[in-house]
Formats: sequence, C-alpha cells, structure tokens
Amino acid sequence: MKCLLCESISFSHICDSCQKTFLTPSIYKRKILNNIEVISFYKYRDIKNLLHTKHTDLGYYIYSIMAKNSFREFASSFEWQEKISAIPIDDKNSSGYSHTAILSRQLNSKIILAEFAKLRAKNDISYSGKNKEFRMMNPRDFIFSPTKNKEIILVDDIITTGSTLSQAITTINRHNHTPLFCLTLADASVK
Repeated sequence: MKCLLCESISFSHICDSCQKTFLTPSIYKRKILNNIEVISFYKYRDIKNLLHTKHTDLGYYIYSIMAKNSFREFASSFEWQEKISAIPIDDKNSSGYSHTAILSRQLNSKIILAEFAKLRAKNDISYSGKNKEFRMMNPRDFIFSPTKNKEIILVDDIITTGSTLSQAITTINRHNHTPLFCLTLADASVK
C-alpha cells in the first residue's frame, strides 16, 4: 500500500518516516474546570486531516497509529502511586469502531487500566464545529458507571472549548471518583 502522507510504498497506512516527521508528539497543556490539566500531544491544525478520518473505515488505522505514537508512549513512562483507570469519553461505536476507545486502549499498562462503556452521553448532539455558547446550551448529560479505580484519566481525541471534558469532570466528581487529568490527541487552541 502507499503511505497516505508521502505516497511511498509502505506496510502501514503512514510510513515510518512520515510517522517520525509528522507524528512525533509534543506536549501541550492547559487547565480547565477545577484546575484539571489537559495534556495534548498535537496541534489540531497539524493533524486536522488525519483526525477527520475518524468517521471512516480508514480512521481506525489512522487513530491506531496516532495512539501508539502518543498515548502508548505516555503510558510507558507514566508513574503513579496506585492503579488508575483511563476512561474514554462517550466511546460509542458509531463508525464501526470507537475512536476514543482506540486511544484509551493504548494506555493499558501496569498502572493504567482502560475501562470502556463507563461514561456515555444521553444525547447524540454533535459538538463538531459548534461554538462555546451552543455547547453550553446543549449539555452532553453524561451517565457514569463506577470504575474499578477511584482515580481517573479522561480520554478524548480533541479539546476545543473544554466543555465536554468539563461536563465529564463534573459527572465523575458527583460519583465520588477523582479525575486526575485529561489526555487528548489534539488541542485546537494551540497556534
């Protein structure tokens, strides 16, 4: 097959050379509700076209590659005093796979346990391309099922306004669980 980025012959959808050149993660941090830190690995503008594959069959492979380069690397060097759970936000299977579940699965380690179907939105409203006012007027209304571990890493693919993650934090706090921080592939606010 051909690499999607450089079109050279490759055994992967994105060749090793392009992964090193374009998908070597950097760390971008910002704080949201209750001073919770959000750690992102890419600038949204740099991987926008790759992120937009999430609703296609190809997206499974692209998200898997990006997750291995960022989330798996993060998990391999992450240390904590006790076991914690990684929870993908609204990991519904709407495209034949869940893109947030792909990200969370790469966090599995001796310290981090990825748990699925734990945080689901009651509504199906899409926030894609919507402003902060729209997001605030149309909350996700999350339902949370308790996890094995009380301390949690929240996982999503993109942070724009932070409203989805903030709503998730509020829901988890109501259930006496503690969100430690959030991980996303990309931050839309980084220039």
